[in-house]
Amino acid sequence: MLTRKLLLFILSISAASWVSAQVKKAETDAKAGKVIQAKTNAPAAKPKSASPAVKSAKGSPGAASKPGNAATKKKETVKPVNPNHSLLWEVSGGGLTEPSYVFGTMHLVCADEAKLSASLKKAIKDCGQIFFEVDMDDINQAMGGLKYARMNDGLKLSDLLTPVEMDRINAYFDQHRPIIPFAMMHRFKPYFITSMIGEGMMDCATKKGMEELIMQENKLYNKEILGLETIQFQASLFDSIPYEKQAKDLLLYVDSIEGYRKINQEMFDVYRRQDLEKMDSLITKSDPGMEQYMDMLLYNRNIRWASEMTFHMQRMSTLFAVGAGHLPGERGLLNLLVQQGFTVKPLPNRD
Repeated sequence: MLTRKLLLFILSISAASWVSAQVKKAETDAKAGKVIQAKTNAPAAKPKSASPAVKSAKGSPGAASKPGNAATKKKETVKPVNPNHSLLWEVSGGGLTEPSYVFGTMHLVCADEAKLSASLKKAIKDCGQIFFEVDMDDINQAMGGLKYARMNDGLKLSDLLTPVEMDRINAYFDQHRPIIPFAMMHRFKPYFITSMIGEGMMDCATKKGMEELIMQENKLYNKEILGLETIQFQASLFDSIPYEKQAKDLLLYVDSIEGYRKINQEMFDVYRRQDLEKMDSLITKSDPGMEQYMDMLLYNRNIRWASEMTFHMQRMSTLFAVGAGHLPGERGLLNLLVQQGFTVKPLPNRD
């Protein structure tokens, strides 16, 4: 069970990159003694190019009605769910003989919210194969997780921080017991530790992975499960970010934990609402100093995946279930598929 949990943590690279960007962005405020606050009312970023999502038409303003007017009361209805707010998308056209599907996951969600919609279950039934970020069905991938989570050259977290700084991190873990004892994490890449802290902030006792639910549903059909990448590759991405920077970001994260608790909650709420446009605005609001890392952790991977997805979709109908942060925006998977000549449309993903 421990290796499966670690596998889910390692799969959280998209969320971890967003968190690290927020850490970097917050450094100036933290040094100035300001309190970090979640931007719960920030407007969504205006897309620079056509989005694959079909936008809802906005009605023109009508004549003002007097308070109490019957016509006004009649028009007071509950605001409908935006049909473009979906984590499940159908890919068609572009020479495909049958549609494929893209689903945005959050690698850990609260167990009571971990459900598959009827549309997603149908996609699992109808597709010929399933791709995750890594092959979740390969035990060798899971067993190698601990090895690749460690820093190179035998480094420990205490080699990167002062004794006083280590005391602050130890004090945090004394109060917040992680699923993996902190004593076992001293050699972990600091961003992995940051991801585990973020998982612990979820306001629920029991968590599940959306990939795990898809795998359970797939037991009815026994479709082949494959991966777009390997755990070794994903873990190696963090080796390209200086460990010293990762350690300082981890320290700032612990020192400003309540502010980041609000930020994490905003991210979870956006996922629940399936609002990819808002998700993209969160991801793109990173410090300029993080741009080189966002390319490596997110955008360059999207380019590689879009090319590989095209190959697999041409062979057979495929369900791709990857981190939701990879889907939206000008440089997201959905728009990249549109640029390759495919048609993408949102499918209902609420029951």
